[in-house]
Amino acid sequence: MMPDEMELVQKAQKGDALAFEYLVRQYDQQVLSIALSFTNHSEDAKDIYQEVFIRVFRALPGFRFESKFSTWLHKITTNVCLTQRQKAKRHRHQSLDQEIELSDGSTYALSEVIADDTATPEKESQDSEITQQIQKALEVLSPQQKLVFTLKHYQGYKLREIAEMMNCAEGTVKKHLFVANEKLREQLKDLL
Repeated sequence: MMPDEMELVQKAQKGDALAFEYLVRQYDQQVLSIALSFTNHSEDAKDIYQEVFIRVFRALPGFRFESKFSTWLHKITTNVCLTQRQKAKRHRHQSLDQEIELSDGSTYALSEVIADDTATPEKESQDSEITQQIQKALEVLSPQQKLVFTLKHYQGYKLREIAEMMNCAEGTVKKHLFVANEKLREQLKDLL
């Protein structure tokens, strides 16, 4: 039987490598998923994943149980994502399989906009154009807007949880999400 999370953290704080490994295993897929949703590039997501757990390992002795370990870990993850975004110089891509919710409450998967079983040269050319428009639309989001959008719509976190992870007010999270939705709606209005 695996010990509870608090016990694992306490053991890991004392240098128990096995306890730290259990913690990593417990959250590795969540961290990788957040990173991949944010970057949509597997190598960048792996870099973020590595950096997150390096930071967790270094900061773990100072963890004081003022919040849940998972909240603390996700806060580190969001910070690393934002830092990586600021450092990144090359163009990013967003998954077309994810659903987007617009401010009016309507949702659609970006892939639905370009999905068609018939592959003609004209259709492929049109798809390429649409894909470029979608990628361009996603790139207009600030790092904070993209992170809030990713955590809310791709990871399913509540606004309160996102605010805690990003160390800001819930109203700030709502504002980032609203602006992100409006920017995407404006950028993609011709496709809708």
